[in-house]
Amino acid sequence: MFVVTTRAGETRSGCLVGFATQTSINPPKFLVGLSRKNATFRVARQATHLAVHLVAREHLELAELFGSQTGDEVDKFAQCDWHEGPAGVPILDRALAWFVGEISDRFDVGDHVGHLLIPIAGQAPAEWPNWVRFADVRDLEPGHDA
Repeated sequence: MFVVTTRAGETRSGCLVGFATQTSINPPKFLVGLSRKNATFRVARQATHLAVHLVAREHLELAELFGSQTGDEVDKFAQCDWHEGPAGVPILDRALAWFVGEISDRFDVGDHVGHLLIPIAGQAPAEWPNWVRFADVRDLEPGHDA
């Protein structure tokens, strides 16, 4: 599971995503699927970059915040620590690791839209503790239907 954040103009948004994967080693590329029903999807349509965050299990509350609340009703960023990262995208301070990717393509993948990213910057941890997996969040009531 990943928390994806983005920004378009002055509007910030973020959500918990499960459909994401590396698609190429050389050149490096990563695919993120955003639900068409999600507030973050609407912001990402106008965005140039997405940030992809891995969250350690010790910070499960961060995944819960971004997975169970909707930006249509609450400011998730007012409830967590973050800073402005590359391309102005919000970076979550408690994320285990993160990268920012430029959106190089968008395409229909069913009820989600795939966002193909070319990483431009990131931060990896010195050690890889347990990160949040689907089993940790499967009982969350989503902010929006998928």
